[in-house]
Amino acid sequence: MDKNDIVMVSAVRTPFGRYGGSLKDFDYFDLGAIPMREVLKRVNLEPKVVDEVFWGVGDTSVCKDVYTPVAARQTLLKAGLPAETPSVSLDKACVSAMSAVKLGVMAIKLREIEVAIGGGATSFSQEPLIVRGLRFSGFRIGDVKMEDPLFQLGYKDYNPVSVDTDNVAAEYGISREEQDEWALRSHQNYGKAWKEGKFKNEIIPLEIPHKSKEPLVLDIDEQYREDATLEKLSKLKPIYGCKAVTAGNAPGLNDGATAILFMRREKAEELHLEPIGTIVAMTSIAIHPNRMPEGPGIAIQKVLDLAKMKLDQIDVIEINEAFAAVPLVSIEVLCHRDKALAKAIQKKTNINGSAIAVGHPNTASGARIMMTLAYELRRRGGGYAVGAICGGLAQADACMIKV
Repeated sequence: MDKNDIVMVSAVRTPFGRYGGSLKDFDYFDLGAIPMREVLKRVNLEPKVVDEVFWGVGDTSVCKDVYTPVAARQTLLKAGLPAETPSVSLDKACVSAMSAVKLGVMAIKLREIEVAIGGGATSFSQEPLIVRGLRFSGFRIGDVKMEDPLFQLGYKDYNPVSVDTDNVAAEYGISREEQDEWALRSHQNYGKAWKEGKFKNEIIPLEIPHKSKEPLVLDIDEQYREDATLEKLSKLKPIYGCKAVTAGNAPGLNDGATAILFMRREKAEELHLEPIGTIVAMTSIAIHPNRMPEGPGIAIQKVLDLAKMKLDQIDVIEINEAFAAVPLVSIEVLCHRDKALAKAIQKKTNINGSAIAVGHPNTASGARIMMTLAYELRRRGGGYAVGAICGGLAQADACMIKV
């Protein structure tokens, strides 16, 4: 083991709430402060040891201060970190939290800092409706049009991400049935993993206040549907003009936050901290904006090249289920459309479920994938894992972890 290895020493997250679910009333900064505070508490580390925070942030309209809220800054102050702690708020949509960790890794390798926190937070439930154009329009009377940023989620000058995903999946010959089967598999794998206690290391049980009864203790991700069946999934209508993408084979609009504490191995030994996983390599890529489902596959190829490793040396893979089609397409990319090889890769991919069952608070998900993989490798007694996630206009990140 190299003393200059970058190691994760603590990694935690909130349960992920459904849209309008148990976390809907949490202030955005308070939500992010929960894992940021806990990641230090679990290893009995003083907040002053953290040199910098790198934080995934997507939609700042959910913040009390919509205009330049410096979300990482406000969150770390809520979490009790010293006012002297610098921070970066990073927007790469769903890629944000993994890229946030990557920025911290780069800063540590440059010897600018020694200890970092990376992660992110999202609250879809706090999303406001928007009214545009009133400031200089001389409005006096009549109807006002309100815009819902969550409708046909995507980018105004491009297709909804679901439409691009649907088109690319069709090119690869991935059917609606295959996508529904993958979605069902996600729920089944998650349910099995949760019952086996696999998420206890990463999820912080939260007390959710209720006005008329005892507080609810939330220790499970609310997106999970124990009663999911292929029959139910097959009855759902496609969304936004798609042929195969439905609300059932896509993730929810979820609330949640994640945090990872990491440093060089030498620093961890100095602080008497046991690593939970080594970050072997990380990468970011970008492709044509309408080819999003291919992104994670291309990013995995690049991170394997950086680590000088082959896919058959990897024990566990997670490809974020931005839609069921994303891991299915990315696996096709990895195996060059070799169907037999694709089946073999699928068997070690998303073995504990992914975003369709776990939920997808998008700017928190990248760090969630990293911690889920590290804890899975520890349960196995070691090995290598690769995680990948796509995001804003067909960017993607991948990370290789060793235990």
